[in-house]
Amino acid sequence: MTPGTATGRTEGGAGNGADDTTDEGGTVRDETLIVEDLTLLMLDDETGVPAGAATLHYALGGAVLVELALLGRLVTADGPAGPNGPEVRPAGTGPLPDPLLQAAYEQVAERPRRVQPLLLHVGVGLHEAVLDRLLARGMIRRESRKVLGLFRTTRLPVDDVRHEEALRDRVCAVLERGESPDARTAAVVALLSASGTLPSLHPRPKWSGEVIRRAKELEEGHWGAGAVGTAVARTALGVAVASTAATVAAVT
Repeated sequence: MTPGTATGRTEGGAGNGADDTTDEGGTVRDETLIVEDLTLLMLDDETGVPAGAATLHYALGGAVLVELALLGRLVTADGPAGPNGPEVRPAGTGPLPDPLLQAAYEQVAERPRRVQPLLLHVGVGLHEAVLDRLLARGMIRRESRKVLGLFRTTRLPVDDVRHEEALRDRVCAVLERGESPDARTAAVVALLSASGTLPSLHPRPKWSGEVIRRAKELEEGHWGAGAVGTAVARTALGVAVASTAATVAAVT
């Protein structure tokens, strides 16, 4: 089974308004992964071209690792982090509820790695796998057409706007109105900010100095006491900060 196949039910956050998706075994999934939400927001609504292409591997890899951390399935080693971030190790036992997460967990379990090289190891190839999942959910659609009757192009416009609108509402509540984020929204905003793609979100949030300040706070790991439980806070925030640092380094 490929990482892009939807099976089982994710546990990486509260229900978020996504449509149910039924796999070939009849199992119903009604939740998206953080990496799916991040990808959906990064896609241009008309063309389907992702913003931040230069940092895409880091951003998507970071989203998956943060989700594993929130599930308690990876830990970071104590001690100095070093230039490549803290060392990441697997934690917990048993299969994960989603094949994409399971594949990433197995990559983490291969051997201890620093988080920044692990981001690239996990993130390469994720974009196409996640697009396949969004297509299967009916959130986007694939259109192929010829330009000037000669050149064939592919577009990935949004097909069902409800989930994306709910995502944008949560992002705007945090960035424009200063509401406290849940862990999923904090992770998404942090990675959008670090990748430099936040200003390109259209039509919201409204870009302002206050929005920039709040996004930077989340990018630096200031998620607030209520965003994550104490059992996973240090690991999740450590991965998120390292993820954003790697993404910023790729941009500069």
